[in-house]
This record gives sequence, C-alpha cells and structure tokens, in this order.
Amino acid sequence: MEDLKRRLRDAAAAHEPDRDAMLARVRHGMSRSPRPNRRATGPLSWPRVTVATLASAAALVAGGYAIATTVHTGGPGREVAAVPAAPSPPPTSGHASPPSTPPSTPPTSGHAPTPSTPPASGHASPPSTPPHRQDGPLRSDISIDSHTNAYWAQSDITLQTGVPLSTLTLEVRIVQTGGVASTGAWRTLPAGDFTLTTTDEGDALRYRWTLRPGRTVLPGKHVFAVQYNHARGPRAATADTYTATATTAKGQRYTVTGRCCAAPNASG
Repeated sequence: MEDLKRRLRDAAAAHEPDRDAMLARVRHGMSRSPRPNRRATGPLSWPRVTVATLASAAALVAGGYAIATTVHTGGPGREVAAVPAAPSPPPTSGHASPPSTPPSTPPTSGHAPTPSTPPASGHASPPSTPPHRQDGPLRSDISIDSHTNAYWAQSDITLQTGVPLSTLTLEVRIVQTGGVASTGAWRTLPAGDFTLTTTDEGDALRYRWTLRPGRTVLPGKHVFAVQYNHARGPRAATADTYTATATTAKGQRYTVTGRCCAAPNASG
C-alpha cells in the first residue's frame, strides 16, 4: 500500500494535466456513455473499491497540484497581473497650513507718537524764584555751621522778626547727596512751643516746625538748626532750601524763602 501511495505521488508530481482537455473528455464521456445500472453490475469487491478510491484520490491530488501550480505561476501562456493599489491620500494633521506670505504690517495711524511725560516724584521741588529773604518785619538767612566735618553737618536757619508772630511754620529741605540721614534738630525758642516732624522723602530730608496754637514768637532773632550725616568729604549744600510763613495777631501775613550757600572748609 505504501509503495502504491509513493507511485501515485510520483505520478501526480510528474503529471502535467491539460485541464481544458480533461473537462472536454469528461463532458464527452458523460454525453455518450449510458448511466451504469448499479443493480446489473452487482456489488463491488473491496479491492476494486480500494483501487478506485486511490485512483480518485490521485486524480484529486494531481488536479489540486495542477490548479495550485497554475494559480501560483499563472499557468502556461498566462500572466497574472497585479493591480496596484490606489495611492492613499497624505495624512492630514488637523491644522491649517501656515500662510506662504508673511503677515501684513499693521497699519500706522499716521500720527507721530506723543512723547510720554515723566511721572512726577510727588515731592515739592525747591523754589524756582529768587530767594526772598525779607518780607516786611520778617527777615531770614541760612548758613552751614562751623562745626561741620567730613561726615556730619548742621544747617542753621535764622529768623528775625520786628513784631510778635501768632503763627509760624518753618520748613527746611536738605537734598540727598549721598548718605544723608537725620541726626536731630533744635531751636533757640522753647521746645514746648513747637511741633517738629522729620520726613525722609528719598530725594531729600524735610524738617518742619509748626508753632502751637496760643503760643507767640516774640520780636528778636531766633535760630533753627537741622543736623544730618552725609557721605565722606565736603558736601554741596547749594540745593538746600527753606520756607517760613508767619502771621501777626492782626492777620498780616509774611513769607520768606532762601537757598543755602557753599559749605565752609570741613576738617577731617
């Protein structure tokens, strides 16, 4: 049996069937040969059945091999053309492509830009008018005290009045020239007659004396002194200023102003 199977496989492998001729012979035989009468032939013997089965199997194997060979190689005289797949469209990112032209320049208003105004510092600037050291019976002066040294200074403001004063306000402004810091103040009039405030405004120290209500400044010469540290060396005091405003019991009003002078020679 194994030898028969081997021969059948070898025959099937060597066989090159003509499928069209085989189909034509089958159709021709079916049309000419009458359908066999299974009753007349009688029962089939087992050897005949076995041989017939093996022959059918061999034919099926040969036919399948031929069909497979035909499909794989395209058969003699035939070519199987592969249909190329349609090119797939390029993937889209979901975002619009950037414009190929540069963005347009924003339109100009046609007006020249208005120069910005520097912000105000919020502090009163020194008086731009010439010093007014005397107003009626009220006179004034400013000087740098002789005890000033290379690290410390004192500015003296002298007020002289020929009449009693019922109100008096004196404001002294010491410009920041580097390291300027208040170390105190004093006056020759009674301390209880005045209130004193000292303010560091960043660009200057401001000292302000105000006569208390009900008090009076008698006629005479009175000194108000401010003291402060500064950077080492002679200090330029020409930007320091003062303003004094006073009234009499009769309502007469007087105002004096002044700017400081050069500092005396300071000893180390």
